[in-house]
Amino acid sequence: MQMQSYWHATSDTFTGAMPVPVEGRYDVVVIGGGFTGLNAARKLAMSGVRVALLEAAHIGAGGSGRNGGHLNNGMAHGYGEAKAHLGALRAKALWQAYDRSIDMIEDVIAQERIACDFRRSGKLKLASKPSHVPALRANFDLIHAEVDPDTCFLERQQLTGEIGSDSFHAGLLYRKSAMMHMGRYVTGLARACASHGVDIWEGAPVTGRRKTATGWEVSTPKGRLQAERIIAATGAYSNSVKDAPLGYFRKRIISVGSFIIATRPLTEAEIAQIMPGDRTCVTSMNIGNFFRLSPDRRLIFGGRARFSASSDQRSDAQSGEILRASMETIFPQLAGIQIDYCWGGLVGMTADRYPRAGQADGMIYGMGYSGHGAQLSTLIGQVLADQAMGNTQSNPLEGLDWPRVPFLSGKPWFLPLVGLYFGFKDRIS
Repeated sequence: MQMQSYWHATSDTFTGAMPVPVEGRYDVVVIGGGFTGLNAARKLAMSGVRVALLEAAHIGAGGSGRNGGHLNNGMAHGYGEAKAHLGALRAKALWQAYDRSIDMIEDVIAQERIACDFRRSGKLKLASKPSHVPALRANFDLIHAEVDPDTCFLERQQLTGEIGSDSFHAGLLYRKSAMMHMGRYVTGLARACASHGVDIWEGAPVTGRRKTATGWEVSTPKGRLQAERIIAATGAYSNSVKDAPLGYFRKRIISVGSFIIATRPLTEAEIAQIMPGDRTCVTSMNIGNFFRLSPDRRLIFGGRARFSASSDQRSDAQSGEILRASMETIFPQLAGIQIDYCWGGLVGMTADRYPRAGQADGMIYGMGYSGHGAQLSTLIGQVLADQAMGNTQSNPLEGLDWPRVPFLSGKPWFLPLVGLYFGFKDRIS
């Protein structure tokens, strides 16, 4: 078993990084080499803006290369809950932003000729208990009527052709949702950025920023550069920088571990037994699971597994054992199957689980996707590019307040308590 991301292991690495030192004068510097930062940099460069991108590790090292491979339309909340929290207009605009972002991903892939196995698979939200069915049906009724008529409610007997498991009691099908190979997409984006003139440095964490008469001086261990504006696209990995440069986000982003395993390639007979519908799937539990088939026909199965802010080999291995047990409960047909990959990553959560994009502390920022960044980050990256060029009209999150999390300044010490709370909710639901 390889203790690394399947997406990293099965895609080419980006080889177009700039040589050291980090230096030069730019219109915009983008911090973060994931989907958000790369999409911002690409749009800016295509608009004639001189752009530098700084990545602390390597392209796609963070959440963009460590997720479950889903591009699911819809947000982390029920639509009714979003309307109550955000108001009807903003909730509808944000819902539609997820749809538009998947369309944008498809457009970028076509424009840049990125071979990343993009496919409109559809998503199934699966009711894990009979008591979850009424809420799932009510959510469907509201979504279908107000924001997405391309949805369908499936009774338990209708799931037979979709999923080979007795664990679920109904399903909500979102037909617009998609999937792709995340590693190949992020590498393709980086190559596209470089071809459009973006200067990309890897292994260049931002260690300082200083206001100057013409903008900002940004420091890294490999040198420093000057830029008029800064875009921060670091998400959960803002917390890896312990000093002042990204301190604003350290007080607002809760970094939560998410863990994933991938089986050996399955035979067509095995696939017919467990995933005949070949869609992305998520369960309705608070501490739930998500799964799909990979391009080479493995089952990729993930979830929170443990409420931890750590993702290292020991933590990932412990979580992998929990995930195997969950997978075998849902699919007893896979009991004892070989696991080829096990990995984890950090999800950037906000306290209310709504993403944020805007301007603060001298930076333009987009992050806090709360587990739904793979699908929304392409749109938000392009929104940040618009903001850097003076246009705020495209931002569906414009003006949404982002208060700091009390007593948070980095590592979220309270995560085990959160896990106990959600575990209790799952037991009594």
